[in-house]
This record gives sequence, C-alpha cells and structure tokens, in this order.
Amino acid sequence: MDVVKSNIVFDPLYGFINLTPLEVEIIHSPFFQRLRWIKQLGFSCYVFHGAEHSRYGHSIGVMHNAHHILKSCGRAVSDEELHDPKCLTKEAIYHKAIRVSALLHDIGTFCFSHTTEMAYIRFGETTNKRGGKGLKDDHENLGSFIIKNTNYEGGLTYILEKYGIDPQEVSDLVKGVHPSVMANQILHSEIDCDRMDYLLRDAHYTGLKYGAYDRDYLLHHFKSMRVGDHDILTIKHNALHCVEDFLNARFAWYSQVIRSPRGARYDAIAERVCFHFLEKGYVYRYSDLLDMISKEPMKFFGFNDSYFMNTVHAKYIDGSLDNVPDIKDMAKTLLLKTGAVSIKADELKQVLLNQDDISGNEKVFKKAHNKAKQIEAVIQEKGSSADWVLPDIPSKMIIFVKSPKAIAKDNNMSNLLLERDPVKISYQNGDVKLLADVENSIISKLSRSMSYTPNVFCSNSAFELLVKEGIATRIP
Repeated sequence: MDVVKSNIVFDPLYGFINLTPLEVEIIHSPFFQRLRWIKQLGFSCYVFHGAEHSRYGHSIGVMHNAHHILKSCGRAVSDEELHDPKCLTKEAIYHKAIRVSALLHDIGTFCFSHTTEMAYIRFGETTNKRGGKGLKDDHENLGSFIIKNTNYEGGLTYILEKYGIDPQEVSDLVKGVHPSVMANQILHSEIDCDRMDYLLRDAHYTGLKYGAYDRDYLLHHFKSMRVGDHDILTIKHNALHCVEDFLNARFAWYSQVIRSPRGARYDAIAERVCFHFLEKGYVYRYSDLLDMISKEPMKFFGFNDSYFMNTVHAKYIDGSLDNVPDIKDMAKTLLLKTGAVSIKADELKQVLLNQDDISGNEKVFKKAHNKAKQIEAVIQEKGSSADWVLPDIPSKMIIFVKSPKAIAKDNNMSNLLLERDPVKISYQNGDVKLLADVENSIISKLSRSMSYTPNVFCSNSAFELLVKEGIATRIP
C-alpha cells in the first residue's frame, strides 16, 4: 500500500522504515521526542567518541525488528490492515500492540540511560514510601506510568485509546508480563528485538565489530510453535550457528565494552554524583517525575542528558559542592573526563565462573568485596576529604544463556519451554529444546559460564596514597 512520505523514516542500519498513523503520533509526543536527547550508551562516548546515538533511533529500530519477527513467524497482518486505524481485529491489535510496545520499551529512560537510573533505584523514594506499591523507581515502572497516566491530548494514554489500543496491554508488554508467552519473548528474552537492535547499532556508532551477527539470516529462521496452551517463539535448528554468533557477540560486547573500566568509571561516578544530588534535592526526584508526567509533559521533556550535565556544571561553579570535596572532584572528573583511576588487583580481575557453582562463586565474590572494603578503609583512615573510592561490583553476571539448573531454581514452572527468557531451538520433526540442551551447540557447552567483572575506581590523589601504602600497584 502507499504510505505518506512523512510516515517513513530512514534508519542507518535498516534503510526506510514505515510508520503507522498511531506510531507517528506517539513519536511526535514530548515523551518520545525526549529520547532524542538521551545517549544510548551513557558515558561510553567518553571512550568511543562516535557513540553519540540516542534512545530515539534505537527505539524505532527495536520496533522494526519486532515487526520482522512477527512476519517471520506468520503472525503479522497485511500492511493494509496494519496501517488502517479502523482495523481492530484480534490479529491486527496483537501486531499493532507489539510494535508500539517495542517502540515504547524505553520511554521511561533516565538521563544517560541506565547510568543515573541506578541512583534512583538505590535512593528508592517511592519504593520505600508507606502505602506505596513497593515498585522499584526504575525505567520500566516509570515507562508504565507514562503509558497509563497521560490521558490528555498529546499524552500516550490518550493516543493509544484513540487508536483502540489498551494502555494496560501495552504496559504489560513493556514489562514482560503479558499473557502471551510469545509476545513477551519477542520483547524480553535472550534473543529479542531489543538486543537485536542495540548490538548492531552500538557496534555501528562505536566503530567496533563486537556486535556483528547475521540479522537477515536470524530473522528468516524464527518460528512459532505450540507448547501446551501457548504459542512460543523458537529459532529453527538451521540457524543454530547464527544464534551462537549472536550470543557470543553479546557476551563479548558486555565483557569488553559495557563493563570495561575505561568507560564504566564514568558511569559509576555519574551514579554517585546523582545519588548525592537526589539526597540534596538538586535534581528531580521520582515523585517529581510522576507529577510532571501527569501534568506537565513539556517539563518532563527536559529531563534528559543536558539537564543532568547542566546541573552538575551549575553545582560545581556555584559553591554547592565546596563542603563535599570528594563529590566536587567527581563532578570535575565527569565534566572534563579526567582524574579517575581503575585499581588493579588479583581479586578485581575479570574471571569466568560456573553459574551452578554457588559456593565457589561466593568465595570469588567475597574476595572482591573484601578487597574493596580494604581499599575504602585505607582511604577513610589516611586519606583527605577530597579522596574518594567507588567500588563497582556487578549485581548481575554476563552470561551466554542461563543454565537449565539456574532457570529451574529461579522459577516454579514445570515446563521450562514456557519460561520467557531462554532461547528455544525447533526441529523439522516438531521437537523443541532449550538451546542449553542442544547436543551439537557450542553454547550448550558454555551455557553454565558467566563473566564476573568487578571494578574499583578512585581519585588520582587516593591512588597515590594506595600505592604508597602498598595496596595498589602502578601499571607502567
């Protein structure tokens, strides 16, 4: 069918992407346009200066991938039905809801993406509020709030209802708790529309090749299968090695880029500075964001990377940080990309662990935590108020796929094929297996492996003291 030119965008990865009238209205809302001003990779641009791309382009790319997964599975409606606002059959609503949920999956993103979000989660203003629901102050719950609580002209609730799409259904899809197992898999699994986009997009803009995989070949081999009363998303066995390439690319990406101390130091510093600003009321708190979303969408539009960096700069020069010299030094480091050191030690090395070796892993975790405490204790005892140390101990491990034992431990589901996250491989005879159980898969041999990458960062002055005390070693 013919599509109005204004309903077509050109993407650097995928070429022309057609948008429905519903999606065009959403994209031109203040909530979605805000994503233009939030960097996809946080402070990774301090290491890879090409990484200036935003959540805006990523979100459109995720929607595009969701659409093609549906087409591959035979669950997509025709272009005429998709682009017709009056077509509200069960199949059309399913297709439209998944596309728009993919488009909105990051609508609640914080400044510099996940970087400052961790400060909001730790601060937990509304999470710990009496009478509250106890939900995390994170981007998923903030996004769900935007989707369900903006029933005014230009608001997402208003737009969705205008086109016959239930905001609650979109919220459930965004949070991965929809009744359709397959829909949840498309949006939230070890190979989903989100990961399919960011691996290629981040590789493109950083100039690295870690995220490379054969997207077209992978898309061609998605298949819907029936397990019990549910349709599930599988990948045909023919594409086994393509699946392995994808998972290897993601493993390498997180190990070598996201958790690399070269860039992770600035994310850790930004999180610490943001937490201090939340304590002092220098930046919007979570309740402020909820109020703006409900009443002042154009004010919420300004909650972006520029807002955070302008606040850091303003507080640095107006004297607000003079009585907290450690935070002031972190702020300067953040503004000028200078002054942070990554401490090297045997206990802080990146190591590969076995997911199922609980007791052995605990020993490794304990050594890293104890080393971080030792470093902090030295600085607290002998350092000045300007010296600072930031332990950056990961709460989640980097894995190829979750081991079947770990899946069973975390879930009460009797049939693991209905579990949302793990990759499922289908065969021509109708069999379906978890990837970790496929005999001729390299990943099945690595499925229990996970990467543990602890970091501890400190100021230059703190590092000099640690070297003097024999706690840290200067690397030539």
